[in-house]
Amino acid sequence: MTTIQFEEPIRVQRNRSVATGLDDGIHNIRSRSRGSSAERRSFRRTKTPDVHDEDPGLRRTGDYKQKQVFHGKHLLWLTYQSIGVIYGDIGTSPLYVYSSTFSAPPEKRDLVGVLSIIIWTLTLMVTVKYILVILHADNDGEGGTFSTYSLLSRYLNITNRDPREASLIEMKRYKSGDLESAGRYMRYGIEKSRFIKTLLKVIGVLAVTMVMSDGVLTPAQSVLGAVQGIEVVDPTISKSTVLGVTAAILIFLFFIQPFGITKLASTFAPIIIIWLAFNAVFGIYNLAKHDWTVLKAFDPGFAFEYLIRHKEAGWKSLGGVLLSFTGVEALFADLGAFSMRAIQLSWLCYIFPCLLLAYTGQAAYISVHPEAYSNPFFNAAPHGTLYPSLIIAILAAIVASQAIITATFQLVAQVMKLSYFPQIKVVHTSKTFHGQLYVPVVNWLLMIGTVLVASIYNNTTSLGNAYGCCVMFVTFFDTCMVSLTAIFVWRVSPWLVFLPWLTIASLDGTYLSSALNKVPDGAWFTLTLAFILAMLLILWRFGKEQQWAAEAEDRFPTSHFVKLRGDGQVQLVQKFGGRVMSPIQGFGIFFDKAGETTPIVFSQFAIKLVAMPEVSVFFHLRPLETPSVAPEDRYTVSRLGIPHTYRVVCRHGFNDEVITPDLASVIYEQLRMAVITREKDYDPRTQVEFKSETAPASSDVAEVVSPMAQLDNIETAKKEKETSSSTEAKTAKSLELNMLEQAYEHQVLYIIGKEQMKVKPKTGLVRAALLHLFLFVRENTRTKIANLRVPMDRIIEVGFVKMV
Repeated sequence: MTTIQFEEPIRVQRNRSVATGLDDGIHNIRSRSRGSSAERRSFRRTKTPDVHDEDPGLRRTGDYKQKQVFHGKHLLWLTYQSIGVIYGDIGTSPLYVYSSTFSAPPEKRDLVGVLSIIIWTLTLMVTVKYILVILHADNDGEGGTFSTYSLLSRYLNITNRDPREASLIEMKRYKSGDLESAGRYMRYGIEKSRFIKTLLKVIGVLAVTMVMSDGVLTPAQSVLGAVQGIEVVDPTISKSTVLGVTAAILIFLFFIQPFGITKLASTFAPIIIIWLAFNAVFGIYNLAKHDWTVLKAFDPGFAFEYLIRHKEAGWKSLGGVLLSFTGVEALFADLGAFSMRAIQLSWLCYIFPCLLLAYTGQAAYISVHPEAYSNPFFNAAPHGTLYPSLIIAILAAIVASQAIITATFQLVAQVMKLSYFPQIKVVHTSKTFHGQLYVPVVNWLLMIGTVLVASIYNNTTSLGNAYGCCVMFVTFFDTCMVSLTAIFVWRVSPWLVFLPWLTIASLDGTYLSSALNKVPDGAWFTLTLAFILAMLLILWRFGKEQQWAAEAEDRFPTSHFVKLRGDGQVQLVQKFGGRVMSPIQGFGIFFDKAGETTPIVFSQFAIKLVAMPEVSVFFHLRPLETPSVAPEDRYTVSRLGIPHTYRVVCRHGFNDEVITPDLASVIYEQLRMAVITREKDYDPRTQVEFKSETAPASSDVAEVVSPMAQLDNIETAKKEKETSSSTEAKTAKSLELNMLEQAYEHQVLYIIGKEQMKVKPKTGLVRAALLHLFLFVRENTRTKIANLRVPMDRIIEVGFVKMV
């Protein structure tokens, strides 16, 4: 591998004239091939037609991510899988909701009041808000608050995007006339307000980091709680044993994540199904045997009566009730791994009825045995079912954390797409369900975090105090973002959106204010962790925006850097010195990751070395959200205005292997086939001039030519010119193929850029510190050249420096 490092900035000539286009008559550059001198002279003199950069075909409809829609057996299979992943957290809530809400044996009217709150919270917060409304606010199948922000950014001008990947995003901003006047004025205000755009960005990022901080807490809490359940059988078990077993289970749980969501969900689903079946059956049994009158709690009046009677104490008790729907934020974030209809089916047809029976059955038992509130599930279990209940409860609690783990993978992949996180490895674990992901680095970091949290807090009471606050922030953020989606994406009148938003936001705010009481007791940990992670994400985004600005001077067509002389040679434009380019024997491949214009490495190579390969190829990688791209659709070849310079766009799916040792031969063959199969460079018929010749006026003798003879003469001239033009085109094509072959056989060069960035002198202290931190992270997360599966002895690494 050869490395060329440039540290000096480009010396720009004082001459302000800039070539912005190509000369009219484009000649092929002088060939340095091993052919005869006469052949080379002939090729140089061959005049080609006006050639501008051809359309590279970057904006195909099929390049945009397509939402997957499932029916029949695939839908039922996803529904089954979703039970094993999404509902572990919310499904195990019956273990501790009543014990977290009451601090003493409750009176029946208080019990009925709390049960009424639980029933209507599950109905409004989960069923109506999430299942029936929010799940519709997907971004091409992806869910979560940040995906809603991404969706809004396609309909509103509220964010910048990586210029290299702009054509991969399908923008759908409505015309002003397509929005109601209120919505039009709202959009104008949002797009003009820097504060609102920043606020939306912060909300989207905070929602991600709060779910991630819960991702550290939830596995520790659920697994530790499950292991502590063994104390029901053996009260003498030591704390060190509990912590050791908890750590072992957590490590095992994260070690099996590489198997993928489909396999894990298929394994975990029977556990959750049996667990919820136990709850439903126990609920029916207790309602029939003890006190079925608790069913009057379906009247929401009992919920209001409880809150009015207990005032502040009732408001604070909502911090325990909210545990009945924790996990709903993961439900929305996991949307991309499953589908809206699969989640709706599993919730409405199984999970929701089972939970209603579980809570009403426990309330029926507690109304007769008030002291049973401290451990309602096991105390209310029928005789003879304690040990089976204990086993299934422990298993369910262990797999309960899968929802938040999967959600974390989904969210990290989403923030990477909008450049809020370094590009790290993301593994698609299913060829059928494209949204099922596994992120190795995040998995291991989560494992370390959860083991540390479990060891430090060492009991579920402390962990419980830290739980719930982030959930309520996320649900409130979802309410606000989906309301904006209704206005600007679904085009619902803001006046119709306001009242539902106010109702749900008030409910969110009530629970959130209650949850904030936990901040001094432990919720400060998750909030602090979320804010730290949010600052890191925003820092990365800030650094990327500075990088895009620094690279802007290189983001132009090739005509901005080089042009053709009248003799067919290539030279730099006057802005960069105007010197003639020296041809380098060989076949040069300039890599450009997801770019759309001239690769930065080409402009740096050409300007500073004043040279370019005889055949240059701009190789653009274009990742698509699909497992694989058919070979016939994978490559698009276009010719640039500079002779023997081509653009090859490689579309690939997440399971396709593109960078292989024989990459050069693949590219060469694609170019060769494109030259052979493309239409003629120009149509000779368009070059024929039809002129009727008349006898000169001074001629004494006028030759009379019949009309038929005139037509014959025209046709004869036309055929002669067509034959000549056709021969010339065939010769040009043959010489072009000869040039490709000889350049390829001589040597292949993989030319890769290594961009270094430095902070500008005299930069402010705070800005400089932020940029230095960004550059440190960037340098340690970049793809290494050694990881490329191409011959190392053919790689030229062109290093260059950009100031930010």
